[in-house]
Amino acid sequence: MRSRRRWAVLAAGVAAQTAASAVVYGVPFLVPMLRDERGLSLAAVGVVVAAPTLGLLIALIAWGAVVDRVGERLPMAAGLGACGVVTGVLALLAPQSIAVAVGLLVLAGIGAASVNAASGRLIMGWFDVDERGLAMGIRQTAQPLGVAAAGLALPTLALREGSFAALGWPALACLVCAVLVLVVAADPPRAVRAPGDAPPASPYRSVVLPRVHAASALLVLPQFAISAFSLEYLVREQGWAPAAAGFFVAGAQIAGAGGRIASGWWSDRVGSRLRPMRQLAVASAAVLLVFAFGDLTTGIIAVAAIAAGSIITVADNGLAFTATAEIAGTAWSGRALGVQNTTQNIVATAAPPVLGAVIGVSSYAAGFALAALAPLAAIAVTPVAAEPVPERVAARATAASDGE
Repeated sequence: MRSRRRWAVLAAGVAAQTAASAVVYGVPFLVPMLRDERGLSLAAVGVVVAAPTLGLLIALIAWGAVVDRVGERLPMAAGLGACGVVTGVLALLAPQSIAVAVGLLVLAGIGAASVNAASGRLIMGWFDVDERGLAMGIRQTAQPLGVAAAGLALPTLALREGSFAALGWPALACLVCAVLVLVVAADPPRAVRAPGDAPPASPYRSVVLPRVHAASALLVLPQFAISAFSLEYLVREQGWAPAAAGFFVAGAQIAGAGGRIASGWWSDRVGSRLRPMRQLAVASAAVLLVFAFGDLTTGIIAVAAIAAGSIITVADNGLAFTATAEIAGTAWSGRALGVQNTTQNIVATAAPPVLGAVIGVSSYAAGFALAALAPLAAIAVTPVAAEPVPERVAARATAASDGE
């Protein structure tokens, strides 16, 4: 019988990921104020935007190894609490040195990485294969919900209190959710490996999992093209007020959360994670090209592309995570999800400064047209033909659990 507690655990994981995402992915909403306060170029402010994702990049695989060994609850609470403390220090000090601010944001990202590694593994332990797509889709709503919360709050707070001081509220949310994780998010039951049993074989003996990582990383570029620059584009190029632009982006992110749930449900129904993922790659390429066309011709087309792209470019994320965890098996899922997150954040860290530099010397149309090459490449890289069918996935997960 399936435990009803799984939904409470999922809710705690979503809350934790939402709070962490408001810190890690909320910095783009401070871009207009940072540029006005500090006189930063678009490329320079891109470095600030990328700092928390650099912290994720540094720590994800290490956190994955920790949760594979000791469980999910304590590492997740400790890392989220550390993220809240460091972000609170940044908000209180509001340092004049951008280098100091970048360093604190990197440390915040290192703490937040624990949630990325642990919350996905919780789903693998608490949910069966026929519910995992939906459950992972719900879990993946945390990122757009965190971005939406940041979009609603941070532009207004930054205008009133200063750019970095505005981060005090997401810092407090991280501390509250760290306590929630300790109280609610129990580790799933684990089987004990008998003495003399060989550990489960590495899933990286095959090229399937690396191809999933590569395709997912390529699909991060359109996601961050939209999320990192949409508010700046609406304010600077379309003349919107920062608060109005923040509400628009927040609404689009909430719709994106619904898209993640829908894609997870879709994958459960069709018995595939990777087929829908490849179809979404086609749609991501199309929406970036539509934006580029709109930027060159009619602004309302570009604005509509931002709204559609906020849904389409994030819908594949939960599919890739579910596929990664299922292909890796329970014994390797923490490390595999850490690798998955790391490859994504390599692109996420590089995308804002690189795209910012391209846009700065050319145009938004050129930058987004260049970004469209990534999802086009993902169409070829996604290993649809090699994806395990659901019965084989379930059998592998059971075998790995029995071997632990």
